[in-house]
Amino acid sequence: MQKTQLFLLASLAPIALFAKTQTYTLTSPDGSVSTEISVGETLTFSAASDGNTVMLPSEIGLTLDNGTQIGKDVRVRSAKRNSVSSTVPSPFYRSTEIPENYNQLTLSVAKDWDVQFRAYDDGIAYRFVSKVKKPFKIVGETAVFNFAAGATGTVPFVNTTKTESFEAQYRNSFENQYTTDAIDKLDGKRLAFLPVLVEPEQGAPKVLITESGLLNYPGMFLNASGNSLRGVFAPYPKAAKQGGHNNLQMIVTEREDYIAKIDAPRALPWRIAVVAKDDRTLATTELSYLLGEPNRLDDISWIKPGKVAWEWWNALNLDGVPFETGVNNATYKAYIDFASQHGIEYVILDEGWAVNKKADLFQVVPEIDLEELVSYGKDRNVGLILWAGYYAFDRDIERVCEHYSKMGIKGFKVDFMDRDDQVMSEFFDRAAATAAKYHLVLDFHGAYKPAGINRTYPNVLNVEGVFGLENMKWSKPEVDQMKYDAQIPFIRQVAGPMDYTQGAMRNATKSNYYPCHSEPMSQGTRCHQLALYMVLDSPLDMLCDSPSNYNRNPECTEFIANVPTTWDETRILDGRVGEYVVTARRKGDVWYIGGITDWTPRDITVDLSFLASGSHKAVTFADGVNAHRAARDFTRTESTVSASDKLKLHLAPGGGFAIKIQ
Repeated sequence: MQKTQLFLLASLAPIALFAKTQTYTLTSPDGSVSTEISVGETLTFSAASDGNTVMLPSEIGLTLDNGTQIGKDVRVRSAKRNSVSSTVPSPFYRSTEIPENYNQLTLSVAKDWDVQFRAYDDGIAYRFVSKVKKPFKIVGETAVFNFAAGATGTVPFVNTTKTESFEAQYRNSFENQYTTDAIDKLDGKRLAFLPVLVEPEQGAPKVLITESGLLNYPGMFLNASGNSLRGVFAPYPKAAKQGGHNNLQMIVTEREDYIAKIDAPRALPWRIAVVAKDDRTLATTELSYLLGEPNRLDDISWIKPGKVAWEWWNALNLDGVPFETGVNNATYKAYIDFASQHGIEYVILDEGWAVNKKADLFQVVPEIDLEELVSYGKDRNVGLILWAGYYAFDRDIERVCEHYSKMGIKGFKVDFMDRDDQVMSEFFDRAAATAAKYHLVLDFHGAYKPAGINRTYPNVLNVEGVFGLENMKWSKPEVDQMKYDAQIPFIRQVAGPMDYTQGAMRNATKSNYYPCHSEPMSQGTRCHQLALYMVLDSPLDMLCDSPSNYNRNPECTEFIANVPTTWDETRILDGRVGEYVVTARRKGDVWYIGGITDWTPRDITVDLSFLASGSHKAVTFADGVNAHRAARDFTRTESTVSASDKLKLHLAPGGGFAIKIQ
């Protein structure tokens, strides 16, 4: 017994490498993931899986406006370890609660400064914690992620051709497809936004880099340099002018020489390196949610997730109606009627209900009577959500939220932020808190990744930050949305739910697709679209197509309308990044399973061993025998299944399947 105690004490002590350097090792609860933290001239951390290094020692630190460099010439003042094993409630997400198990090391690295490291079974995270009571500024943050030669990165570069400076890239919509190449071959002039995926070597565990707890602090971009990815942060805006899309944005014209102002003791965002032995681990990791700041709302009983009948993607195109469609009450009443008929919780009034280019949400176009529409929807159990440009919403946020909440509006879709500097990050925090005060839900469009805000403010039901289906209105045929669809469950979705806006009833094969703004189509099959309702996390989920098209496809519409948007349990049954994924989700005693593939046709076997004992009724939507020619082709079958069954399904190019089991 005495020997065991001595061994444990020795294992907790730092290993002295030489006079000025100390090394600490932190290992995850199951022993599979570890980090080695080196403290001396610099502060570095690494990541290993089963003892094999997947991320080389990487420097971290801060530079303050008084010249202090946190992370340089470090002398550890104290080192404290603790372990946590608990569960975290996740009421509007992929499960009702999430297990949280980690080991933590807190190092006091300077006067009034700590750095915390956590080791989870699926990753490593760290953050700086300030106990400084006086206001100060952070001039820069060092966040480096080093990899061995030959490592491959899958990165979403900012969607701009202006790469002459980083300044030209800070303004972007955070939606782009992925570029995959050796890290040392990635364009060093371009910024990538998070999450970013790295494969250190063929077949080795992958590393996904992201962040969470991003409140009132600039988001992190990554820039490739040699075999390293280095953090870049937009400096604090010094001056901005109204402009951009329909005068609804604030365009930064001048920046300060620092990235953040800190007014009181606080923790900075978590930097996360997910370590995934297999691709399924990427799709199941909960680190972004777990590392978000805890729920700040006392009462969440009023928050209602659900689906939305959405008019913008289908360009308000109804047919067979006795009125001219457009931004008017007759059209929106038709959408409300459709939503009510199918039990859909919301209708969004997207851009057009407020007078254009005024950035004033109290100027409603004369064709719209909002109070009448609210009353019409209330009588039919359908709530209304209003679209709002960023500046129009922010300039008078308290009055806007109070006014429309009293009218009966249920929430806002806020769009065109297109920045993630500290001013914008603070807006997200303030907007969520103000909306919650008036019992309004939010959907942040034109926004960066969630980064834990959906835990901190559960009324933030969805966030865009994804190259979603809207892009099919204008993207050229060479854009490969099918590969992208099979990538995002393993990359973007790690950061939280996404407003992808699926549900297209016009579906196209690879050779038949073309962009059409007024009557858009999806790439891939009908069943691919159905499957996305299970594959993607989206507590506020759109039905993007026209009610007229849904009415022509009643079987598909009934299925979509009945799919929940929040879940008691989620399992990733199978998948490979960029190729295919199979996701099973449970609500009560009903399971939904969705699977998608890229443009490669494939045969998939779904093992139903997770089902409870006994017989279950299954309804299966699968690609039809001619789906490779006519992407709308599908079959609907009913059968009886049990836990001993293994379903064999053929997926057409760009195909999918959707199953309901009860």
